[in-house]
Amino acid sequence: MDSTHLASLFTDTVRVLSDCSEMQEKGFFHAYRDSDPMPSAKALDEIVALCRSVFFPGFYGKSCINMHTLPYTIGVSVERLYNLLVQQIAAGLCFMTPTGEGESNAPFYKKAESISAHVIRRLPDIRKILETDVIAAYNGDPAAENISEIIISYPVIKTLTNYRLAHELFLLDVPLIPRMLTEMAHSETGIDIHPGAQIGRYFTIDHGTGVVIGATCVIGNHVKLYQGVTLGARSFPLDEAGHPIKGIPRHPILEDNVIVYSNATILGRITIGKGTVIGGNVWVTEDTEPGSVIVQARRKKDNGFSRLSSSISRMSGKDKNTTTSE
Repeated sequence: MDSTHLASLFTDTVRVLSDCSEMQEKGFFHAYRDSDPMPSAKALDEIVALCRSVFFPGFYGKSCINMHTLPYTIGVSVERLYNLLVQQIAAGLCFMTPTGEGESNAPFYKKAESISAHVIRRLPDIRKILETDVIAAYNGDPAAENISEIIISYPVIKTLTNYRLAHELFLLDVPLIPRMLTEMAHSETGIDIHPGAQIGRYFTIDHGTGVVIGATCVIGNHVKLYQGVTLGARSFPLDEAGHPIKGIPRHPILEDNVIVYSNATILGRITIGKGTVIGGNVWVTEDTEPGSVIVQARRKKDNGFSRLSSSISRMSGKDKNTTTSE
């Protein structure tokens, strides 16, 4: 193709692509103002790195620290963390709530400062919860040699650091930034936790790859998941325009001391009772009683044919219900 035809091709293509009135109406184009900050993946990476160094000093961040230099090191990190949080929270507020020409974004910064101060105040509490997650991971994995191995190498701790911070921001109605933080962890570890999910203490995920935890999940204390587990939603209602109705509880509730083995799928707003064990590769869409054991159905031969058996029985010596899943 000669240069004249190429120039014509480029001009026509650019003209069509630049006609963004319909795109803006549909939400596929974001008009930027020079005075507005923009969310930055690089800045969020630094926020995550700072949080990890504050929560687990010596494992992340500067390794050459001791008890004497720790207050100074953490002090510098916390101040930097506050400033970055202000910038990114303000950017999220500006991005999701566009202002008109000539309008000031000062109110967004003021709100971002208040939210950031609250998050800084919450850092010790977040660390205490993360400590319980580390203990749960260590106690739940016979292959773990020590706590240090858990902190520095296990994907669940990296993911939960992002999630615990993102959840705090989510509770404070910060737009966009919480989801970006959890999606960063998703990209790093393969574990997908929505920042809106409510997760208790002593939570762990063994291996982790492929785990999905939906936005309205409620997870109690001492819960353990294995790789490939999905805590998802079933089909949800649509409004009159055919759009999904947002904000309704649609994901499972897992009570305390629940264990879910690999590749199990739990869907809908159901309650998995306290102490329930769900075996691998099962599909659960109904409530379970406390202490239940949900396992794959066994195949039995009947007149030369193989069929699935389904039963509910009391386990010998244990107060647990055993349910086979078909």
